[in-house]
Amino acid sequence: MSDPLPVAKTRLPSEIWVLVSAAFVIALGYGIVAPALPQFAVSFGVGAFAATVVISSFAFMRLVFAPVSGSLVQRIGERPTYLTGLVIVAVSTGAVAFASSYWQLLVFRGLGGIGSTMFTVSALGLLIRITPPHIRGRVSGLYATSFLFGSIGGPLVGAALVGFGLRVPFLIYAVTLLIAAAVVYFRLKGSALAAPETAGPTVTMSFREALLAPMYRAALLSNFVNGWAVFGVRVALVPLLVVQALHAGEGYAGIALTVFAIGNALVQIQAGRLSDAHGRRPFVLAGLVIAGAATAALGFSPNLWVLFALSAVAGVGSGLMNPAQQAAVADVVGSKARGGPVLAAFQMASDVGSVLGPLVAGLLAEQVSYSVAFAITGALTVPAIVAWAMVPRSGRDADAHEEADQVGGADGDEAEQKLP
Repeated sequence: MSDPLPVAKTRLPSEIWVLVSAAFVIALGYGIVAPALPQFAVSFGVGAFAATVVISSFAFMRLVFAPVSGSLVQRIGERPTYLTGLVIVAVSTGAVAFASSYWQLLVFRGLGGIGSTMFTVSALGLLIRITPPHIRGRVSGLYATSFLFGSIGGPLVGAALVGFGLRVPFLIYAVTLLIAAAVVYFRLKGSALAAPETAGPTVTMSFREALLAPMYRAALLSNFVNGWAVFGVRVALVPLLVVQALHAGEGYAGIALTVFAIGNALVQIQAGRLSDAHGRRPFVLAGLVIAGAATAALGFSPNLWVLFALSAVAGVGSGLMNPAQQAAVADVVGSKARGGPVLAAFQMASDVGSVLGPLVAGLLAEQVSYSVAFAITGALTVPAIVAWAMVPRSGRDADAHEEADQVGGADGDEAEQKLP
C-alpha cells in the first residue's frame, strides 16, 4: 500500500516560494540596518542607553500591536495585512534615513515595529492557509531557514554599507521592502490559492478556542522559552560572556552567534520535513532538551572552543524545535480558519520572552555570575518539556479531518479521534 502522505514528492505551490523569497529579503534588509542603527542614534548626541531604547522601541511596538494585527488578519484577511505591514515598514525606514533629531528617529523606528508585526502574523496565517496539511513542517522549516540566511547575510552587507554613510542602509532597506511588496502583490494578485475563501461564511478561531488544544498551550510555552533564550539572552549576553568572562575580542562574539545560526540552518528544513511524517512532539521535545542543556552549559565554558561547540549544539536544538512548533500551531488553526489572534498570541509569547530574558539574565550575570544566568535560562526549558510531554499524541493534533479528506487516509470517526 502506498504512503498516503507523499511528503517528499509534493511540489510546493509557487505562492509559497514567493513568501519564502520575501522573507529572505526582509531579513536581509533588517540585518543591513542593524549595524548602523546604534551608531546613527549616538550621532544625535545621546548615550548608549538612549541608543538601546531606539532598538527596543521596535520590539516594544511589535509586542503592543500584535493583538491588533491578529484582529486585522481576522477582519480584512492575510494579504492586505501583509502588504500594508510591508509598506509601513518601508515608509518608516525611509523616514529614519531623513530623521533630523533623536526623537524623530525613535518615533519612526517604533512605527516600523507596527508594520513588522502586521506582516509577521499575516505571513504565518497565509502560509497556513496555502500549505497542504501534510507538508506544513517542511514549509515551516524552509521559511525559517530563508529568514535565517537573510539574517546572517544582512549584517555583513550592512557593515560594508555603513562606510557610505549611516543613512544609506535605511534607504536601501526601504527601497528593497517596496520592491518586495510589489512582487508579492502582483505574484499573488491572481492566485486562486491565496485568495480568501468565498464559499460560505469565513471560519475564524479565537484565542480561547485554541487554548483548548494541549498542543497550542505547549507551543505558547516553548515559544516563550525560545524567545527568552534565543532572541533575548543569546544576543544580549553571549557577546558579553566572550569579552568579559573569556577575555576575548569582540569579533569572537560574532563568530559564536554565527556558529549558532549555522547549527540552526543545518537541521531546520529536514526537521520540519520529518515532523510531517512522525509528528511534532518528538522534534520539539528533542530540541528543547538539546538547546536547554547546551544553553545551561554556555556559562561554564572554559574557553572559546567549548563556547563555539556549545553554541552550535544549541543552534541544532533550536533548529529541531522551531519548524515543528510552528507547524503545530498551524495544525491547531487549520487551513480553513482564520486564526489571527491565535497567531498573534504565539508571536507575542516569543516577544515577551525576548524582552524579559535579557533583563533577568543580565541582572543575574551582573549580581551573581554568567554561569547562573545561563543555567537558569537553560532550566526554563523544563516546564516546556513537561508541557509537550503531556500532549496526548505524537502526530498532528488538529486539522486531521481535513487531511483525511484530502488524502483519503481515515474516515470521519478516526479523524475526530485525532483532535485534541
